[in-house]
Amino acid sequence: MRFRTARRVAVAAVGLAVVLPVTACGGSSGPAGGGGGNDKTLTLWHMEQPPNRVAAFQKVIDAYNATNPEYKVKAQVQDWNQVYTKISSAVQSKTQPDILFTIPDFTTYVRPLGVVRPVTDLVKELDQEHHFVEAAKAAYHDDDQYWAVPLYGMVQMLWYRKDLFAKAGITEAPKTWSELLADAKKLTTGKQHGIAVPAGKNLATDQVIYSLMLTGGAGNFFTPSGEVDFDKPQAVAALSLYAELLKLSPSDAGSYSWGEPQAAFNSGAAAMAIEKGQYLSPFEKESGRPASDLGCAPIPQADSGGQPGSIYYSNAAMILSKDDARAKGAEEFLRFVLKPENYGTFLNAEPGLFLPLTADGATAPSWTNNEVIKKYRGCVDAMLEQSKTGALFGFVDGQYIDSIGKISGQNILAQVVQRVYNNGDSPAEAIKWGQQKMQEAVSR
Repeated sequence: MRFRTARRVAVAAVGLAVVLPVTACGGSSGPAGGGGGNDKTLTLWHMEQPPNRVAAFQKVIDAYNATNPEYKVKAQVQDWNQVYTKISSAVQSKTQPDILFTIPDFTTYVRPLGVVRPVTDLVKELDQEHHFVEAAKAAYHDDDQYWAVPLYGMVQMLWYRKDLFAKAGITEAPKTWSELLADAKKLTTGKQHGIAVPAGKNLATDQVIYSLMLTGGAGNFFTPSGEVDFDKPQAVAALSLYAELLKLSPSDAGSYSWGEPQAAFNSGAAAMAIEKGQYLSPFEKESGRPASDLGCAPIPQADSGGQPGSIYYSNAAMILSKDDARAKGAEEFLRFVLKPENYGTFLNAEPGLFLPLTADGATAPSWTNNEVIKKYRGCVDAMLEQSKTGALFGFVDGQYIDSIGKISGQNILAQVVQRVYNNGDSPAEAIKWGQQKMQEAVSR
């Protein structure tokens, strides 16, 4: 296993999922893909499936194509649950996309396939022009090269219903684990649950438990020499807290992914949740409550040895074009996306969820003038602040663990949660099991 260590960096992305067998072959790039050919269309794969995100990305693509570039762009929407096997199959058949959206741990999976082009000169050029957040670049830098162009960030917060807090006599958001647990118990009454956290075998569960591990000092799963170091008291403490929160969550939390906690939160069936910024846009419509009832706060920290933190993703784009001319065309498209006048349209595919990673993007009217961003500016600023202490397993403290995709691709963190929730293991037993499974994963 190869790794690097350096100063602490906060790094990122939208999520890995379980590697499932491909049940259908539709959506591969065909002869127009990164494998080459005479076609003048660049194929772009992204995994943002909600219709509003697909439409917003398409709006940016249409605007770019209207500039009449030599190579126009065509998007194909993929599924995180299938993209691992799909990209492997596409590379083998030389039909990989020209542009592939990615996150740091997915990049470690794709790079060994041998088709990812270094984009060092492009990243340096864009950095000089737009000024990337340093953390956005760090997780894509290895072997003295950048392997992807950063596009947008994501971070988690504690979301809470101010109206339900007021009814329970709670005057402020919890800051510590003990306060979080006490508030969740106080807010659990009748059909109302204090919190909704997921326990399905999926990335949503991975992300929430990892955020609590970070705030409990257990965010680094590896030793300085790169060996798995998951089985430690801080991890057991974070899992113990999670097990208690699950008792205060809806009874079907064992099947929860992203959407169910949000639905429970908006309906009033849950008073708190830990998630990213997609909670902003639909809150008023789905809850029937005013925007002022949506509260946000940093994720509570362990009472002893705690620290600020959240899982944080820097989503990016890799270039997989085999042909140099096609690769140049892909670079032109990414330059277009990051121009301030276009960047806001791209980010507002999901306002508040997709956070800017450039200095000029953070102040661009194309982003700041969005109605959701303006309405929830306090929470948006809080997320930007939370991003400063964000991190991602495998990339903590400047590491680059090139086998981390083998861990996240199996949702081992979520499986650890399920060992407690479904199997009745103690948190210590489940963490020990997770240590063994991580060691097995990286040794393959």
